[in-house]
Amino acid sequence: MTHPRTSPATPGADTAADPLTDHAADTLTDHAAGTGPRPAADPSDPAPGTTSPGTTTLAAATPAELRDHVTAGLDDPARGWLRRALDEAAAHPGTHGPISVWELRIAEAGRRCGPEHADAARVLILHAARADAEALSRVYYQGTGAERRAVLYALPHLVPGPEGLPLVEDALRTNDTRLLTAAVGPYAARHLDAHQWRHAVLKCLFTGVPVDAVADLDRRAEGDTELARMLTDYAAERTAAGRTVPADLHRVLTLTDPPATPSAPAADHG
Repeated sequence: MTHPRTSPATPGADTAADPLTDHAADTLTDHAAGTGPRPAADPSDPAPGTTSPGTTTLAAATPAELRDHVTAGLDDPARGWLRRALDEAAAHPGTHGPISVWELRIAEAGRRCGPEHADAARVLILHAARADAEALSRVYYQGTGAERRAVLYALPHLVPGPEGLPLVEDALRTNDTRLLTAAVGPYAARHLDAHQWRHAVLKCLFTGVPVDAVADLDRRAEGDTELARMLTDYAAERTAAGRTVPADLHRVLTLTDPPATPSAPAADHG
């Protein structure tokens, strides 16, 4: 197998070369579809092009582990606010009226806990409220980017079946790297079919989301000859157009067939 020279790509660059938009038949590629205009950015969001600290913890930690981690980093007023918010959510789970009290607390989390801990606080509130797929969908579609991110992080623990897949699919239509990072976590690894999952991996390569964010990457990529073909074609298209090839591409290509994949050539720095 022949492999292209790799060099780092800039996150979000070369939008015209998005591998998803080059495959119009793919349901994940229709950027005109979905839920309409995105909500305005949350003021508590980290700077564009970054992800919140502790994304691995957010996706994989149990609620108890996450609460211990978050409360250790909060000051006394924020810690007290979070404790009250979690108690309210546990006492009044589900939906009550047009909007539940715990949904209001999710909206306040950025202001109360600060950008470093807001994602985790929102995930904890969703856990405490025992939000089901319907409630998570409501929060996602009505929420800011930060609130959508929290829903995606909470999915693996709160929705055992595939009912949350439309939320993952919606996130994968975007070029928001923070939302994409949350979308390719354990829930996607568990429920995306092979076709959707392959395109999610390519979307990460295109937007500059590190493939470390893709849960269960090693297992799902192993022996996937169709993914190898897609990666090789994508790299060839970019090379022919004079564009850089994402550095993570060779790593994923190696995972598809380790014994047959040679080392990547050294990058030309001349």
